[in-house]
Amino acid sequence: MTINIRKCTLEDLAFLQDISVETFHETFKDQNSPENMKAYLDKAFNLNQLEREISNSFSEFYFIYYNGEIAGYLKVNTDNAQTEMMGHDSLEIERIYVKGQYQKLGLGKILLNKAMDIALARNKQNVWLGVWERNENAIAFYKKMGFVQTGSHSFYMGDEEQRDFIMTKTRL
Repeated sequence: MTINIRKCTLEDLAFLQDISVETFHETFKDQNSPENMKAYLDKAFNLNQLEREISNSFSEFYFIYYNGEIAGYLKVNTDNAQTEMMGHDSLEIERIYVKGQYQKLGLGKILLNKAMDIALARNKQNVWLGVWERNENAIAFYKKMGFVQTGSHSFYMGDEEQRDFIMTKTRL
């Protein structure tokens, strides 16, 4: 078993789009209407949107590879790239997704630890993320990793307003 993490570049846009659509759809298709899912995927993961995000100097994407295959990815934001203004001492984990066939192998934890390493290297005191209030597995995982709920915000899946819990971990 070989696990590697690599920072994404503009040359990776097509792969980033593929894994973004695949993992998001796989994770949330059963709880959302096909129309709302399509609307969200088309808006959030079109090539122009992903190019803007990967070109933002305050956002970074990373692929995780399992035996040479892309198994998941991580997106972190700092400063004005954060989806909520949490201050300059915070890092946001905006996306952390692992393909279904690679789950339960510890890859999510490895990606989360990568985000924590990035926060440490940039002297960030808080790491935060938004997680859908109905994603019980993810909430349990983040709690196990030391995150606590510190608030909530709206997330729009197509025309449906949903609620994300904001969960934060403060480095000591």
